[in-house]
Amino acid sequence: MPAYSSSVNNRKNASEEKLKIEYLLDREAIAKDDIQDVIEGLQQPQKSLPPRYFYDAKGSQLFEAICQLPEYYPTRTEAGILQQYAKKIVDRTQARELVELGSGSSTKTRYLFDAYQSLNLPLTYVPVDVSGSMLSATAEDLLKDYPQLTIRGKVATYARALKQLGENDSVNNSKRRTIAFLGSSIGNFSVSECDCFIAEVSSALNPGDYFLLGMDLQKPTAVLEAAYNDERGITAAFNLNMLQHLNHRFKGNFCLDNFRHRAIYNRAKHQIEMYLVSQKAQTVELKSLNLKVEFKPQETILTEISRKFNLAEMAKYLGKRQLKAIQTYTDERKWFGLLLCQFAT
Repeated sequence: MPAYSSSVNNRKNASEEKLKIEYLLDREAIAKDDIQDVIEGLQQPQKSLPPRYFYDAKGSQLFEAICQLPEYYPTRTEAGILQQYAKKIVDRTQARELVELGSGSSTKTRYLFDAYQSLNLPLTYVPVDVSGSMLSATAEDLLKDYPQLTIRGKVATYARALKQLGENDSVNNSKRRTIAFLGSSIGNFSVSECDCFIAEVSSALNPGDYFLLGMDLQKPTAVLEAAYNDERGITAAFNLNMLQHLNHRFKGNFCLDNFRHRAIYNRAKHQIEMYLVSQKAQTVELKSLNLKVEFKPQETILTEISRKFNLAEMAKYLGKRQLKAIQTYTDERKWFGLLLCQFAT
């Protein structure tokens, strides 16, 4: 009996050494921010809502379906680039720590893990995500497939995780680090938000460390608008589901039939803009927030921007912020790009 107990404990200890998850979210502060963002957003001349309200359980399922649509090229195009160039990226960086912001299910990141495994390189993977359940389940699956991995997950916002990495890990960390931000999520940031985010990334890097950025590139309007207005209406359902999420969260009475989805490409700003358009004059109430919102016919709620980039311009922008572009990777059509940068003082 003692021998059995010792064996179990040894396996448990080994498992804990391989996988540790740190919870850094301040739920109370996030809840207050959520409430404030909704109230302020719906009271502006151009009404808006935070894109994070897309992602309740149903919204996450709809987004997974969007990624499989023939019109929606970004996910599979970026995956193809990673599949083709992952080994070169890993061989070039020789990083022993990979931080992924917004890791989700880590599906595309597996191409990098495959490269580490083929090169027989050890790796500490630091996935950062606000969903603890998603992060935990994904980490356990990854350890089954990649036994050389050590995982140090952080359930946190980008800002909180990067601040901690900059203050603690990098001071005593002799490992070369790569921070990866894939999926063109950077396109959801305004210019000022992007400036803040890049400053936070830089604060978590030491000289010689790397930043791997995925970005959707500028292309014909017809291609871009088709990607956000699919024929099956899944993107429309995804957009409208945000209102159902608000109804559930804040005891609202949004009627989804009174709104429709619209996605347009703003050529002047190089960004897709997604809206919900009120089909009539109406009043909506969110009881938990003690908020009533008046809508005129055809008045819009901005739910998301998705900026589209030029690789050379982004390389120049990052270079001014101590992130020197050392390699770019694109698909044959140059629809999507990965930019590998190295941090320098």
